[in-house]
Amino acid sequence: MSTKPPAKPTEFAYVRVSSADQNEDRQLDAMTALGIPAERIFIDKRSGKDTNRPQLQRLLMTVKSGDTIIVESVSRLARNTRDLLDLVEQLAATGVDFISQKENIDTTTPTGKFMLTVFGAVAELERSYIKQRQAEGISSAKRRGVHMGRPVKQAPDGFGELVKRWERKEIPLHKVLSHCGISESTFYRRLAEHRRQRKVRR
Repeated sequence: MSTKPPAKPTEFAYVRVSSADQNEDRQLDAMTALGIPAERIFIDKRSGKDTNRPQLQRLLMTVKSGDTIIVESVSRLARNTRDLLDLVEQLAATGVDFISQKENIDTTTPTGKFMLTVFGAVAELERSYIKQRQAEGISSAKRRGVHMGRPVKQAPDGFGELVKRWERKEIPLHKVLSHCGISESTFYRRLAEHRRQRKVRR
């Protein structure tokens, strides 16, 4: 009784160039040499700054468990380590393998999985450094008296007089808002600040 050899996984390719005037032939040649037909090669001509690319999203919706996605290099799939790891984790969750020719990453092998673990460790280290630099920058700015966050919008000239007239019911609120060019919520914040300042001066 003969047994059939296991079916070869269906291979898909992803090709990306950053703009319409760049040439994707080198990547296409590499994918064609692997025997991947044109109908299973997905091509984006746009920046890799994020994963919101039409053909990439179409590819992710097309592949199923047991399939493999092949790229010429990881930079074609993602430009930063976090996006790369997120995409590969998304593929792994659906049973799809990933191969990058240039970096010799192959998630079907222990070595390939180890390399992704290294990528993850590097990404975590990068995030830690970024958070540390941000915290140091904020601390330094506060020591110099620099205000952090959105700039405080100052009350317009004549705000105090407008408030008096509004409090005396001489003018309606909508006219105060129109004159100051602010929203109602901003008006009440400025009003609270104005009243605190009046108490301090008394």
